[in-house]
Amino acid sequence: NSELFTLTYGALVTQLCKDYENDEDVNKQLDKMGYNIGVRLIEDFLARSNVGRCHDFRETADVIAKIAFKMYLGITPSVTNWSPGGDEFSLILENNPLVDFVELPDNHSSLIYSNLLCGVLRGALEMVQMAVDVKFVQDTLKGDSVTEIRMKFIRRIEDNLPAGEE
Repeated sequence: NSELFTLTYGALVTQLCKDYENDEDVNKQLDKMGYNIGVRLIEDFLARSNVGRCHDFRETADVIAKIAFKMYLGITPSVTNWSPGGDEFSLILENNPLVDFVELPDNHSSLIYSNLLCGVLRGALEMVQMAVDVKFVQDTLKGDSVTEIRMKFIRRIEDNLPAGEE
């Protein structure tokens, strides 16, 4: 149930705000938690979606937007703002289900409430040998008209097998 998830996530963020002194530390914890979720979630995603290996970053972007977000959050963000080199794009979320029923208090203006999503994306992609940088650049909670997550491909991660194993 998405409402239960939204409320539970809100309670988690509230507790983190109580446990840590500043928003930066909360943002780091949300990213770290998301990363750990993404590392585990990718196996479920690959098993349930029957998606094969993506051949390039554009195909990866489409799979993330059209399959992964739809499967886990029930939304389909649009993929836009590609960099000329094709190594960076934006996911535009018209509505972010994590922020239903949420208003940021004035004393938490630098809190990136949905930063868990950045960690999930980073962790999941790392498990399929893609190092990426993921960050929020727009957020409806901060008065922007849409929520925008910017993703940048850093490098392909090579499998490092121990010496003598091929």
